[in-house]
Amino acid sequence: MPKTAIVSVVDDDESVRISLAALVRSLGHIAHGFASAEAFLASGKAEQTDCLITDVQMPGMSGLDLQHQIIGRGGNVPMIFITAFPDDRLRDHVLAAGALGLLAKPYDGDILVSLIDTALSSRP
Repeated sequence: MPKTAIVSVVDDDESVRISLAALVRSLGHIAHGFASAEAFLASGKAEQTDCLITDVQMPGMSGLDLQHQIIGRGGNVPMIFITAFPDDRLRDHVLAAGALGLLAKPYDGDILVSLIDTALSSRP
């Protein structure tokens, strides 16, 4: 029997973090929420995370900085970005670095679910 997937959510907006975690749990996965990229990295959960959903703009370390930290540490967790300020240059940047997608807030839940399914489809 395959292990339950772990999806980590990093967003400084508590209401977004709670709603994303609830969505992940409704899909039958374990959800961990973090108010900052620094808290996520310090938690030790990065190595256990099967999919990471992160905001782009946050106080302190941004979602882009988080992506670079994870890649720099040799991590390969599938990442989905959400942002209130989407633009093509940002989308191109995160996708070129390996992200699965960049969704604009308010995001389409069906598209997010599809991206989560894509992220988890290749895990062992």
